Amino acid sequence: MTLKNINMFEKNFLYKTKKGKAIVGDSLELMKSLPENSVNLVITSPPFALSRPKEYGNKDQADYVDWILEFTKEVKRIITDDGSFVIDLGGAYEKGTPIRSLYNFRLLIRMCDEQGWKLAEEFFWYNPAKLPSPIEWVNKRKIRAKDSVNTVWWLSKSDFPKADVKKVLTEYSDRMKKLIEDSAKYYTPKKRPSGHDISDRFGNDNGGAIPSNLLQIPNTESNSKYLKYCKDLGIKGHPARFPSKLPEFFIKFLTDEGDLVLDIFAGSNTTGWTAQQLNRKWLSFELDHQYLSASVLRFLDKEPFEDVRPKYEMLQLDKNAQIDAEGFLKQSVLFEPEAIYISTIARPKRRANA
Repeated sequence: MTLKNINMFEKNFLYKTKKGKAIVGDSLELMKSLPENSVNLVITSPPFALSRPKEYGNKDQADYVDWILEFTKEVKRIITDDGSFVIDLGGAYEKGTPIRSLYNFRLLIRMCDEQGWKLAEEFFWYNPAKLPSPIEWVNKRKIRAKDSVNTVWWLSKSDFPKADVKKVLTEYSDRMKKLIEDSAKYYTPKKRPSGHDISDRFGNDNGGAIPSNLLQIPNTESNSKYLKYCKDLGIKGHPARFPSKLPEFFIKFLTDEGDLVLDIFAGSNTTGWTAQQLNRKWLSFELDHQYLSASVLRFLDKEPFEDVRPKYEMLQLDKNAQIDAEGFLKQSVLFEPEAIYISTIARPKRRANA
């Protein structure tokens, strides 16, 4: 079913790989083209409800929750019964005051109360590299601390969405490594004052530690090939990118290889690129043609720049162009021993006139 869902966009994609397609358009309308129960994971970071407008477009706080609820209703229709919806929402302040907005919590409550979503778990993305903001309250008056945490809601249609924490185990602490090496020396199995009954199995080596719901992931992409190519082409990279480690965690945790992952506010298509490396099928919807055109640079990071420029310009200058990426190389990359990268790109196909 997932392959069929990807193929249904054969005539209106901007670029594609063997795993997925990037499509320019209103994601609310594009989702209506997808059948019910057809997407395993929707993960996205929509424009936040900030008090000031941003260049990538964001709704006013007063209208934000109603606006997003239109999208979340459609997401609930298209995800599978055991599927998940992960939405990253940054915090915000009320306009003109050092009082926090509750928009992200209001959205969550209305999604659950009005649309029947289940809150599987709340996560918090801590970005230690985030700059101090807002300037007025943090830098100038110094009456608030730096806002470095986003709320990330993991929602589902059912009580038991597909999930396997064994896929996202973290490295043991030095203390735990010593305990595993010689458990008798470092702890005694017994019931603790807290009521926890610690058995002798606590010292077993299970391959790693269970991660917490506080995800410490610095958003530092300054040395990426994507930004380098953007600079070489004289264009701006998307100003609100999340790091690939964020979708990587949830894609590994909540899907299997071959599952379909969708980002409805794709931006620079970090989600699609990450899903590609993890051998998942993907769809990426983005309203801004320029941002999505530049996102193809993520998939060309193994090509020399002289080959990259004409391919980008083809997409950017001709809005009827399509790039069909059918040549692939297997190379050692970040996520898996072997992953698929674009090697060559065929000549563009023209869309039929409507």
